[in-house]
Amino acid sequence: MSDQFIGEIRTFAFNFMPQGWAVCNGQLLSIQQNTALFAVLGTTYGGDGRATFGLPNLQGRMPLHVGGSQAPGLSERSLGEQGGVTSVTLGPEHLPQHTHSVNALTAAGTQAAPGPSTLLADGGPVPLYTGFGGGMAARGTSSAAGSSQAHNNMPPYLALNFCIALQGEFPAP
Repeated sequence: MSDQFIGEIRTFAFNFMPQGWAVCNGQLLSIQQNTALFAVLGTTYGGDGRATFGLPNLQGRMPLHVGGSQAPGLSERSLGEQGGVTSVTLGPEHLPQHTHSVNALTAAGTQAAPGPSTLLADGGPVPLYTGFGGGMAARGTSSAAGSSQAHNNMPPYLALNFCIALQGEFPAP
């Protein structure tokens, strides 16, 4: 009996492929030279199905279990399905609704015009209304922050070699 099934994927912590294994890098293989592996994989990972078929490509990807989940918010995945991105650009629609407070003083302003760090200024008297009753309300907005650049979307990781068995025991359902 063999130690592995044909088409089984394992991780290796060394920088070479053992005999009878190939790196999971999406390469195309000859059906004629790998009939048993083609019988297991078909064209799920590429190839024309006449002369070639593809190996799974796990370069820069993490494997994810196929099927659905009973957990809320998780969707079903099909064998060979690819998705995800390594970086994401967030927009205002991705942020939770929130407010920013603006602090104001009743003291006279020291600047003639508002600026990035000056919310209220004293540009001279402008009578808006009479009958000031001792309270004060002011409106203001905070300036935009950030650079709108994409950020890394990858969790912590450890790079290993993912290899697929080219030889071994034929898997039975």
